[in-house]
Amino acid sequence: MLPIRALALALLVATPALAHGPTRRKAEETVTINAAPDKVWAVIANFHDMSWDPLVAATTGDGGNTPQSFRTLKLKAGGELNDDLEDYDAKAMNYSTFLPHNDPKVLPVTNLSTHLTVETAPGGKSVVSWRAAFYRGDPKGDPAPDQNDAAAEKAMHAFLRAGLDGLAAKFPGS
Repeated sequence: MLPIRALALALLVATPALAHGPTRRKAEETVTINAAPDKVWAVIANFHDMSWDPLVAATTGDGGNTPQSFRTLKLKAGGELNDDLEDYDAKAMNYSTFLPHNDPKVLPVTNLSTHLTVETAPGGKSVVSWRAAFYRGDPKGDPAPDQNDAAAEKAMHAFLRAGLDGLAAKFPGS
């Protein structure tokens, strides 16, 4: 009788672990820019203008900088990303976006939330942070190597880094 109880207990303990899906991943990149925060914010403040990001070929959308506005980012490498503006605070110089669905072949993530912020740094400089939270491209149990957690994290870090490097390039000496 004891082995059956032990087996039952083991199954009860193991079942939640087996039922658990992918975990939310995070990525963050920052850059220090040799310009005042208001000047940096002026470049990125328009939700529908991603001309500072070298990966983006064009941006279209509606609603301006009002939460629930929508935009489509056409990427230079092909494909597009469609996200919504979730929060916008011009005074605090930050905004948040949400991309609920996308083609994971374009960017191997799902349920992508981002937060872009500009802060004051010593010497009249700015620190720009771009954070992301997301799930891997394929939420199933055994994803292909290009859709797993490692691929999602690598792609998000590269995407954020390229954008911030493009922004910094707009300000000589950064």
